[in-house]
Amino acid sequence: MSEGSKGSSLAFGQVVIGPPGSGKTTYCHGMQEFLGRVGRKVTVVNLDPANEVMPYQCAVDIAELITLPDVMESLKLGPNGGLIYCMEYLEANIDWLREKLAAARGHYYLFDCPGQVELYTHHEALKNVFAQLAKWNFR
Repeated sequence: MSEGSKGSSLAFGQVVIGPPGSGKTTYCHGMQEFLGRVGRKVTVVNLDPANEVMPYQCAVDIAELITLPDVMESLKLGPNGGLIYCMEYLEANIDWLREKLAAARGHYYLFDCPGQVELYTHHEALKNVFAQLAKWNFR
């Protein structure tokens, strides 16, 4: 996954968003099982720092980088402020994500995202992460 888009292979996947409790994680689990059964290599990427229990096999987990409970405790933030901080931290450490994704080159990617609407409507960090994925030839 080179910085420029010319000459590097495309990567494909889904960004799974929706309100809290709407079934994003359940959907990712079902898709992982389905794609595995039809012979596709699939990598699930958990981008929700509040998601502590995942029913799927998680290849890339933001909890390795940062967790919401740690942020809330150390910075004395509430859940929404903590999530915004976590997404800003991910954006600032985008090389961590790039390295993790490179290990699964050739797979189909499922990005399990946080549900708080503010992260998509009032803030740029997650949008910038997705824009970086596009620069790395993710579709």
